[in-house]
Amino acid sequence: MYYSVLWRKQAMGLYRILLVDDEEEVRRGIIRKMEWERLGFEVAGDAENGEEALEKVEQLQPDVVITDIRMPYMDGLTLTRRIRQKYPSMRVLIFSGFDDFEYAQQAIKLNVTEYILKPVNVEELSEILTRVRENLDEEIEQRSNINSLRESYLRNQPILRELFLNDLVRGAADADAVMPKMKEYGIDIMDARKWLAAVIHVEQMESQMPSLPKELIPISVRELAEDSLRDAYRFAIFNSVDEITVIVAIDEDNTQTDLSNLFNDICKECRRVLDVTITVGMGYSCQALQEISSSYQSAVDALGYRAIVGQGKTIYINDVEPVGKGKLQFTDRDEEELVAAIKFGSREKIDGVIRRLSARMSDAKVHARQYQIYMLSIANCMIRLMQQYDMDIDEMFDSKAQYTEVMEGICHGENFADRMITIASRMNEAVNQEWNNMTHRVIREAKEYIREHFSNPELSVETLCRHLHMSPAYFSTVFKKETGQTYVNYLTEVRLKKAVELLNETDDKTYMIAEKVGYQEQNYFSYVFKKRYGMSPTKYRVMQAETE
Repeated sequence: MYYSVLWRKQAMGLYRILLVDDEEEVRRGIIRKMEWERLGFEVAGDAENGEEALEKVEQLQPDVVITDIRMPYMDGLTLTRRIRQKYPSMRVLIFSGFDDFEYAQQAIKLNVTEYILKPVNVEELSEILTRVRENLDEEIEQRSNINSLRESYLRNQPILRELFLNDLVRGAADADAVMPKMKEYGIDIMDARKWLAAVIHVEQMESQMPSLPKELIPISVRELAEDSLRDAYRFAIFNSVDEITVIVAIDEDNTQTDLSNLFNDICKECRRVLDVTITVGMGYSCQALQEISSSYQSAVDALGYRAIVGQGKTIYINDVEPVGKGKLQFTDRDEEELVAAIKFGSREKIDGVIRRLSARMSDAKVHARQYQIYMLSIANCMIRLMQQYDMDIDEMFDSKAQYTEVMEGICHGENFADRMITIASRMNEAVNQEWNNMTHRVIREAKEYIREHFSNPELSVETLCRHLHMSPAYFSTVFKKETGQTYVNYLTEVRLKKAVELLNETDDKTYMIAEKVGYQEQNYFSYVFKKRYGMSPTKYRVMQAETE
């Protein structure tokens, strides 16, 4: 037992408990009598009512909450309901001195871990906590068990492979991860002379063969294509949306013409063997596997011509569009990557993205006008981003003269990357400054809203975030980072400062002051006030009067 607990402590640490009971003597007794560490727990804190407990839950993030069911201000069931709304996986144990079936029913509906009748002795509570700890251990072990994860990974590897290949042809895969992922999934298409993508479209999903149901047609087509390609090419085949996509490695001993002929043969075989009509779109070749998304897009474009050239055959993009068309294009994916680098990236990321975009121009064999259009597309993307963030274009370009110089330089292309990197880096600084300004603005607005509405007892972080149009989770993180306080602590501070002001400057009764500062219950207001100032509101007023 000791060694298993020791291992658990070393591997996972002690689980944190929050103890909630309105009787301090009961809380202290439980804390003092239990051998917490031996049981695998530590007492992170305690609270004497549900309201205080909710604040402690947010601050301490315990694994387990043990609460009495009958308490002032907020009872245990209400506390449990509030915890379930925000922390559904947190364990809750409820103490009750009432052997009441209705309470037990409500507790079960709230998915309470244990419902414990008072009085409870040390042995009984130890047994319950041991069960809770074992359950928590088991949950963590299941999630982190290496063998289980490995088995799950192996089971899901075909799905992960398909997702990766789909990301690759859509241009969504991390360029640096392409080679490691290829090795991980056993896809043997690296180190080729060039690559191209082909897309197989099933024209009719009905076959006259009674043994081939509709749902099996894509599988049969894919298997036939694999069998035909296997002896001549290295390839990866996978399903993408409604089509079948193939990435083919073109090695020294094969050609694109041969591949086109082979795909034509696959079309004929599908018709002959499966009684299914398919059309294959073949895209442009590319020199780097990371650029396969452009080949894939041109393969999809080639399929678009089947209404013109006919179905049931291979349509090679080179046959239907002029050579060089699409070779130098600033795509939507390029724009997303450039914008992301400027908004969120480092100087190194910006440098890498722009130099990669610029390098395409040296590889492309197109008319000079297309170089200019390409560079203008990049510059236009950056100018639109400047407008979106209301940046001063002259400031980003250093001056109007430099703006003119850059625009004129696009007609030549020399030093294009260096100029764009300088401008993009300035934009990155401006975006970051705007984000910081926006954060400060949001915090100021939040504080102002709290100061104006603190008297509303229903004021919550959710209410505030609806006004700010932000998510509560993000707001709470930003608010804590900027102010060093949680929202609840800040709201309490504002309310109590106002309460002190009213105590000093008015003759209002305590219950009236409580209402004015947002507390529905005078007793809870007094409790919070005493916790902050060490005395009740009434005593505070008396002491202030005596010192004057």
